[in-house]
Order: sequence, then C-alpha cells, then structure tokens
Amino acid sequence: VNLRALTSWVGIARLSAVVLSCLAFSLVASTGHFGGPYGTWCMFTWCFCFIVTLLVLLLELLELYPMLPLSWDDFTSAFSMLAALMVFTSSVVFPTTFISSPCSSNQCARQAVATTASCLCFLAYAVEVSLTRAKPGDISSFLSTVPGLLKVFEAYVACLIFSLLDGYNGEPGLMWCVAVYSICFIFTLLIIIFTIGRCLTYIPCPLEKMLVGYNFLAVLMYLTATVLWPLYSFRGRSRPDPCGTNCWWNKRLGVTFLTIFNLIAYLVDLVYSTRMVFV
Repeated sequence: VNLRALTSWVGIARLSAVVLSCLAFSLVASTGHFGGPYGTWCMFTWCFCFIVTLLVLLLELLELYPMLPLSWDDFTSAFSMLAALMVFTSSVVFPTTFISSPCSSNQCARQAVATTASCLCFLAYAVEVSLTRAKPGDISSFLSTVPGLLKVFEAYVACLIFSLLDGYNGEPGLMWCVAVYSICFIFTLLIIIFTIGRCLTYIPCPLEKMLVGYNFLAVLMYLTATVLWPLYSFRGRSRPDPCGTNCWWNKRLGVTFLTIFNLIAYLVDLVYSTRMVFV
C-alpha cells in the first residue's frame, strides 16, 4: 500500500475532488431537478470525474497502475486537465440554467451549495494540473507539458463547438469551418490517444517536428475559420427578438468565440512546441 497516494499534495487534491464532485451530484440528485441536456451533462460530468478520480486513487494506493498498458503519467495529466475543463463548464452551465432569482426555497439552496461544491472541485483539479505539470526541461510525459495540456484543451473546445453546430448545410464557407473543426479534432485526439497508449514511438518520422508542422497547419486552418464563420453566419441576418436559450444566433456567436479560443490555443501550442524542438 502506497500511502503517499493519499497524503501527498496531489493525493489531497484528488481526495478533495472526489468529495466535492460526490457532494455536487448528490445534492442535485436530491432535488430531482436536473432534466434536459444541460442538467444531464452536469450530472454526467460530476459522476464521471468522481468515478475516474476514485479509480486513480485506488490504483495508486494499491500500486496496481504499472500493470496497465498505458503511460500512467500521461493519462493522469490528461484526465486532470479534462476534468478541470468539464467541471468548470458545469459550474457555469448549471447555475445559469437551473438557479432562478430570488433564491429562497430549500431546493434552490441545495442547488447553490452544489454549484459552490462544483466550483471548489474545479479548483481542486486546477491545483492537481499545476502540481503535475512538467517543469522546464522535464519531458518524461508529453501530456504534462504545456503543449500536451493544450492538446486536451483544444480537443475539449472542439467538442463544445460540435455541440453548438446547427444549420450549416448549404453554406460552403460554414461547411469548410466544420471541416476545419473536425480535421483538427481528429488529429489532436489521435495524438492524445497515441501518447497515452505509448504508440508514438512507432511513427517512422521525427515526431517533434511533425507536431510543429501540424500545429502550424492547424493555426492556418483555424485562422480561416475565425474569419469565415462569423462572415457567413451573420451576413445579412440580424439577431432575432426574442432570442432564447436555443436561439441560432446565440449558438453561432458561441461557436465564434470558441473558434477564437482554439485559434489562440493552437498559436500558443505552436510557440511552445517550436521552442521545445528548436530552442
């Protein structure tokens, strides 16, 4: 038994995440008010993070993780980054969707406490990411470096973009943007999977330089999408009034901002990757 899995700072952060995610989904489940896609997403996020983090703790406590056919450091780094992003999204989506003002009922109080627990859970995962991030010069696990963590961020933002896509058929410019999102997401996801599965060594080409080239192409492709998506989405079309939660205008505006976020992420990824390889 490896007690450091629980007593180290990383272990304490993981234990905090387990307790807080359990508290969040338990309180929301007790209200019985989490229907619809947004509520289902939030409940899935808290339950998924609780189960996987608990499994990580048990495997490290019993020292069983070396038996798994994967890079454990890459897996835990990628998961902690993904969990931080998922819980952050849920911490914003849940109160926006389900908590109404004024908040005076018992149900609303439990929802507010669940939101607080979710925000603290995000902080716990953020602390874990900062503690496990590779220091300068340490490249033992790629996904714990800044470019590796950015790969997880890029894939997650692409998933958010896919969830907001609606009514783009028939517009060549919008279809090109969707192709950009899809191609970059697939390649980024393959890099993450191959890294965790220790398969990158079988690629018969200089991996580091290939990643720099891919990041450069991704920046160019996202640059075109950043220009074309708002141009074709809003040209000659004003914002409808009223514009509710599922309004096409809000969705396309969300895709516009997420595209800009991913463009910045790929640009930073390119800078860091270039420095790691050539400097």
